Amino acid sequence: MNAIRVVWGTATGPTEMAAYDAALAAANVHNYNLVPVSSVIPADATVEAVGTAPDLGPAGEQLTVVEARATVAGPGRASAGLAWATGEDGPGLFYEAAGETGVEDVRGRVLEGLSTGQELRDWAFGDPQYEVVTAPAEPGMYTSAVVLAVYGESSSVF
Repeated sequence: MNAIRVVWGTATGPTEMAAYDAALAAANVHNYNLVPVSSVIPADATVEAVGTAPDLGPAGEQLTVVEARATVAGPGRASAGLAWATGEDGPGLFYEAAGETGVEDVRGRVLEGLSTGQELRDWAFGDPQYEVVTAPAEPGMYTSAVVLAVYGESSSVF
């Protein structure tokens, strides 16, 4: 089976990109080129929430991800969330949401979106799981919140 790891992080920085890069560092995926995909989980994959990614290969390689991301200028709040459900013998689904709202709002949106996505598919799904992170943004600073589903390990960009 192939592992999909759910990782997350929050951080503050003087610019939008600095905050985002630091949030990726908190999740330990900052040294990779992220390649986004839509939200389908392959049938032979397992999903595990790990918080911080292990070493996934050499710096500069690409990682396939589903990403929820919010960056806000302070004062405010950045929240990001990812929900998922898999089946015993079939594919699964991720759903992501982010914004300047709190945990409850983002959690509600990812679970509602996941439910709606499940209704579009003729698959058997297990119970939904989710991860939501949030962090306050101080005045004059930027704050980012990220939750990513990282598919496998890195691979060469060439």
